Amino acid sequence: MTTARPTTTRPTTAERAEGAPEALETTGSTGRPHKGSRGFNTPSPAHTAARYLLLLLVLLLVVGPFLWQLSTSLKGPAEDVYTRTPAFLPDQPTLGNYGKVADTIPVWTYALNSVIVAAICITGNVVGCTLAGYALARLRFRGARLVLGLFLATLVLPGEVTIVSQYVLVRSLGLADTLAGVALPGSIAMLNVLLMRTAFAAVPVELDQAAMIDGANVWQRLWHVGLPNVRGMISVIVIFTFIGAWDDFLWPLIVLNDPQKYTLTVGLQYLNGTFSANPRLIAAGTMIAFLPIVVVFGACQRFFFKGVEEGAVKG
Repeated sequence: MTTARPTTTRPTTAERAEGAPEALETTGSTGRPHKGSRGFNTPSPAHTAARYLLLLLVLLLVVGPFLWQLSTSLKGPAEDVYTRTPAFLPDQPTLGNYGKVADTIPVWTYALNSVIVAAICITGNVVGCTLAGYALARLRFRGARLVLGLFLATLVLPGEVTIVSQYVLVRSLGLADTLAGVALPGSIAMLNVLLMRTAFAAVPVELDQAAMIDGANVWQRLWHVGLPNVRGMISVIVIFTFIGAWDDFLWPLIVLNDPQKYTLTVGLQYLNGTFSANPRLIAAGTMIAFLPIVVVFGACQRFFFKGVEEGAVKG
């Protein structure tokens, strides 16, 4: 004797729609989240507001001192800089402080000296670090790991430890009290060599192998395969090298003795008088030293962000 099994019927689409209208409103007909709904990875309004507040705080901490220096440099002699309530907007803005800086010190001569030192450092780092980084990343030679280990070991030592030996070496070469002696220690930075090695190592080896099959030598592979893929890293080295050479104060102060050969950062110390100091002149000199950094970064940032977005390999 057979027993009849209970038959179950599946609900139709209309019945499911009537039974769960909320699900259809949330997910839609395709099963994907609706545009109006908030997914799992979408931050809440409170989190978004907290992020913007944090970014605003960081912006004030980073940009605030520069805005204060700019405001101080534009204030007239009748305005009190040390007021109880700080005022960012000057009552009587003037550019006379910048002219007084040029009258007090030969600021343009100092700026030209800094440009010469920065140009030597940038040239040395771009050429030397590119060649060394490509050799460590692509060429196979005996002792490559030892050389790489020595490069890493130099990063452990701070600059203050080797500054005496650097000065003795520069003086023995006859480069003391010269701009070449100022630029020589920073002409090749070990950190930049490692950055270029990492950039070249990120380029697929198959590109070099294909170039070798076509008969390209080492220099041709470096120029046509390697350099087009590491322009973003080269721009990073240019920016950091310029900032380091332009803002350096201790090493030029040790090497240089002739005031006419001072760099801009060293020459700005003459704005501090023996018995009194004008904060407006100091602020104006600081802004003169700061503006070239903004110009260099603005000129190189396009290549930097383009290299970061595209990655190491281009199609």
